[in-house]
Amino acid sequence: MKADSPKGNDMDPRASRPEDWTRPPAAAASDLRPGPGAPRRQPPGRPPAAPAAGRHGAQRARTSRRRRATTPGALRVPEITAYFWVIKGLSTAMGESTSDFLVHVMNPVLAVGLGFVGFVIALALQFSVRRYIAWTYWFAVLMVGVFGTMAADVLHVGFGVPYTVSSTLYAIVLAVVFLSWQRTEKTLSIHSIDTPRREAFYWAAVVATFAMGTALGDLTAVTLHLGYFYSLVLYAALIIIPAIGYRWLRWNPILSFWLAYVITRPLGASFADWVGKPVTVTGLGWGDGRVSVVLFLLIACLVAFLAVTRRDVQRGGTMA
Repeated sequence: MKADSPKGNDMDPRASRPEDWTRPPAAAASDLRPGPGAPRRQPPGRPPAAPAAGRHGAQRARTSRRRRATTPGALRVPEITAYFWVIKGLSTAMGESTSDFLVHVMNPVLAVGLGFVGFVIALALQFSVRRYIAWTYWFAVLMVGVFGTMAADVLHVGFGVPYTVSSTLYAIVLAVVFLSWQRTEKTLSIHSIDTPRREAFYWAAVVATFAMGTALGDLTAVTLHLGYFYSLVLYAALIIIPAIGYRWLRWNPILSFWLAYVITRPLGASFADWVGKPVTVTGLGWGDGRVSVVLFLLIACLVAFLAVTRRDVQRGGTMA
């Protein structure tokens, strides 16, 4: 035998393959241990662990919950058009006439209870949708009108609170709502109402405006002895002021909107009282029930038109 003959594994023909000549030596067991701070190796057959959510994961979860409550970019209130102001005025008048009709044909406590139940159901429906829908929105406005009227009348009729005091009280409530809304959301624009919290502020302001407007209408008609017709004329003149200020005097659009919104309540209530109340109290004597039915039919026709045409669906914006 030759002295340089290969031995053992050296006899394996696979050892002489060219690709093995450059293969690195096998690592030692100690080299496979992870060092400090190194990620753990996943055992074979086990699915990889999900990464920790962290701050970004929590933010995504909050965004997901918000999207379930409201469609991103979908605003929850209508565009401000002529249709809006017409239906708003009719709804305030219907709220006044319906409230007065119910408390006279049934027990006032029962009437207020029914008004509150309808109010809660209407708002629950409104908050359950993810975008503006004409039927649910205006149904909520109608029930706010009815219950807001009852809330204002309860203070005066039930507790003997003068209209001057109740008007001042609801004005303070409205101011608190606006201040809280501005401090929390940094805007009072209805073009920013795309979350449940902003919508909650919006409806709180709407309820306060209805209650305050009811008290103001009765203040001028009864306490100041203007009667329903001249109260109607007064508020019709007042609502022109923010319209002129916005159109020609460059008033802030958000301020102009909410001023007009507040005035529509005593304007509509004065109209309903003038048409529905007896002649002996400066009305035309048509009756609250009849006025409510006529107003409801008008509102239903207009809302049906908007639901089909979608002419009042907001497309986004920053102005009120």
